Amino acid sequence: MKKEIRTDKAPQPIGPYSQGLVVGNMIFVAGQGPLNPETGKTPPTIGEQTRQVMTNIKNILEAGGATMDNVVKSTVHLADLKDFQAFNEVYREFFTAPYPVRTTVGSSLLGILVEIDVIAEI
Repeated sequence: MKKEIRTDKAPQPIGPYSQGLVVGNMIFVAGQGPLNPETGKTPPTIGEQTRQVMTNIKNILEAGGATMDNVVKSTVHLADLKDFQAFNEVYREFFTAPYPVRTTVGSSLLGILVEIDVIAEI
């Protein structure tokens, strides 16, 4: 059985998808961009965008009964792989060892620098 996760503390879906789903003891969080749900604005730098994306993910996980410590896998899309180091500096602030497994790819993103989805165990 799957249960939808919805929170006003993360951007609302702009298509036919959920912010997150609880399936058994797993949470699947949809790809999150850097939109601030309170201001409707996207910050300009990779560091600020990464922080906003991770905050959006954190808020969805909390709405589903989990924390960042529950994350087991993330998939990261960067508009420019040259931003990898700056992205990584902020990303690591949200996790403690053992870190989740991760895939990072260069992607064509429309108007944003980073998008991340995660899978967590609860």
